[in-house]
Amino acid sequence: MAKSPRFAEQRRVLLAGSEKAAAPTAVHIKATPSKTKLTVSVIVKRKEPLKINRRGGRSAGPARISPTEFKRRHSADPDALKLLRGFAREYNLTVAEDALRRTVQLTGTVADLQKAFGVELTQKSIGDAEYRVREGGIHLPESLQGAVEAVLGLDNRPQTKPHFRLHRPDAKKAAPLGGYTPVQVAEAYQFPSTASGAGQTIGIIELGGGYRAADLTAYFKTLGRSAPSIVAVPVNSGKNKPSNANGADGEVMLDIEIAAAVAPGAKLAVYFAPNTDQGFIDAITTAVHDATNKPSVISISWGGPESSWTQQSMTALDAAAQSAAALGITITAAAGDDGSTDGGTGNNVDFPASSPHVLACGGTKLVASGATITSEVAWNELATSEGATGGGVSNVFALPAWQANANVPAPSVSTGGRGVPDVSGDADPSTGYVIRVDGQTTVIGGTSAVAPLWAGLIAVANQQLGTQVGFIQPAIYASKAAKGFNDITQGNNGAFPAGPGWDACTGLGSPIASKLIPLLATAGAGSAKPTKPTKKAGKTVKAKAVRKKATRKS
Repeated sequence: MAKSPRFAEQRRVLLAGSEKAAAPTAVHIKATPSKTKLTVSVIVKRKEPLKINRRGGRSAGPARISPTEFKRRHSADPDALKLLRGFAREYNLTVAEDALRRTVQLTGTVADLQKAFGVELTQKSIGDAEYRVREGGIHLPESLQGAVEAVLGLDNRPQTKPHFRLHRPDAKKAAPLGGYTPVQVAEAYQFPSTASGAGQTIGIIELGGGYRAADLTAYFKTLGRSAPSIVAVPVNSGKNKPSNANGADGEVMLDIEIAAAVAPGAKLAVYFAPNTDQGFIDAITTAVHDATNKPSVISISWGGPESSWTQQSMTALDAAAQSAAALGITITAAAGDDGSTDGGTGNNVDFPASSPHVLACGGTKLVASGATITSEVAWNELATSEGATGGGVSNVFALPAWQANANVPAPSVSTGGRGVPDVSGDADPSTGYVIRVDGQTTVIGGTSAVAPLWAGLIAVANQQLGTQVGFIQPAIYASKAAKGFNDITQGNNGAFPAGPGWDACTGLGSPIASKLIPLLATAGAGSAKPTKPTKKAGKTVKAKAVRKKATRKS
């Protein structure tokens, strides 16, 4: 059998979905210096595609499997890894492989990387910052076609923004700070007081900012609780780097303080990564396959309109979310804070919330006292520049089977159809969360608050049920699950009004946790390794019994 020609001699083919548009406001500065060292992440194909569960003949999501089975069947294809090693040698690139994450990190000079991937890298100013930019597509040697799914990190423009909004009281009216503590919001949504999320780890993805231990100690003292057990996990060049209350610290502290307050027994692992598509995807794959911290739920409060992503990046991130679902890990994601436009022209939805393998979290305006909700409507404060819940219909991801009866509006393009969000919770800054950031107490809202709120609920559910509920969409869209939600029927996010049942601004509604958690037993029925049964109010909830009950209902 004849050997394939050297990679440099092969015909070049476009890596599907790698085309990157020019930044309209960018100003060229110079070519990126050829001797600059860079590291890119190459995502390679799986050994075998993930299988899809089918219940009643309808696709429900990736089949639940054990980590051992996942590693054996669904990690990186060995032939693809072998090809990448040879490719790297020819182009003077060093190799660091992580087969479980299907990620090969290649490090080399800009000159060698440009030759390897058929690109041109330039320095451009966008706003008041300088970035490394690539435009157009990535072109690979023909023998790598099909083996490589994405090449990330050649361009370091910011990929996303955090979805939080500061409440700005009317100084002329001497309005009080207002807001609720996360504990008060959990009470309104009937989180069980006897469950704490003990034994669970909540993973939190952050693409900037940081936290200070002194702030956490002081904040949780005001709640009458101990500060959470927390670890910062660096990804690529990311790290816990607090700066000031007006920057990304507000996002980091909002996520940590809400998740830890509503699930006080859970541990937190915060994955800090650069705000690029490479950093974002590497952070998620690191969290999903973190054998040390083992998060059972991952919260994401960062995102951007689908149109701002390359197709290869969306495919790679969605594949990471599929892996999470197969391993019984739930991912919650903020649906955006700019209403039905998501800050763009026309109607747009935010990604990664639009991935069908994450739980998309929209926002409401909540008025409550104790466990009594007196009013809850779709969050829309666009008139006062305090944002509105994201929501709408994806132009990228097709309508999932579990949304088939949800009356999702028709997509604007034939490839789309997935409705956003799935669920909602308090997000209006005027009824937001009392948070401590960099020594200051403030009120923060945004769908960024809803993702950690739901992550905390999932951690509590996992503890109470004695199993990881994982991919919950098929369970919550079933008609019997309607009693687990406060149906939001008033308000809008611009183009889409709230109404009975699912809608494209508040999803299925906000949680009634005490009723919803038992309904999630069917979602966790396929768990390969249930967590230890939990004693609750003198009664033991056994995972085995949960699975038997779920089997009868399937």
